[in-house]
Amino acid sequence: MAFSADELRVLRRALALALHPAPLPADEVRECLRLAESVDEAIHEAGRLRAFLLADLARYRVALPGSATGYLELLQDALAAGYRPLPDDLVSLRSLRSMPLAAALLARCQGIAERSVRARLARTTSYATAAPAPAAPAPRTRLTALPGGLSADAKPSRPAKPAPREPAPADTPAHGRPVPTPAEAFPPRKRPTPPGERREAS
Repeated sequence: MAFSADELRVLRRALALALHPAPLPADEVRECLRLAESVDEAIHEAGRLRAFLLADLARYRVALPGSATGYLELLQDALAAGYRPLPDDLVSLRSLRSMPLAAALLARCQGIAERSVRARLARTTSYATAAPAPAAPAPRTRLTALPGGLSADAKPSRPAKPAPREPAPADTPAHGRPVPTPAEAFPPRKRPTPPGERREAS
């Protein structure tokens, strides 16, 4: 990405403002906004061109070996733009190994693929090393006795049987006097004397 002299001036001003914040005039604010829009457009255009380049590369790869010259040129441009070769690219370059340019690109692509695999393995290893091992479960603590309960070692005791109640003496009431018998409580009534016995007695 190339910047013009005016764009470089605005960029330097924006960087200085990021390091030392200060109020800006309205015209400088508008220039910074225009520069940001230009950068966004350039990034979008670069992504669009990269997508077109990769699509053309895939079409030329499918058309091999007749499109070998165009495929090798496109592969060079893609590698310069940061493209990581696919396994299909390595297979295609091996089939074109008789061409000097294809042999050179095959060695270059193999080196990129090996570095990519090593970086992926290193990230996986570092992640596995950084991940903490699962901690062993803490030993279970013994339950202590709660107020009104039993401890873990105490055996449940059987409820105590109530002491037998001594029967109160039948002859002794609650106030210490003897209980009257039924004959004393209800004395027999005297039978009435017939009238004939009354006259003889008189």
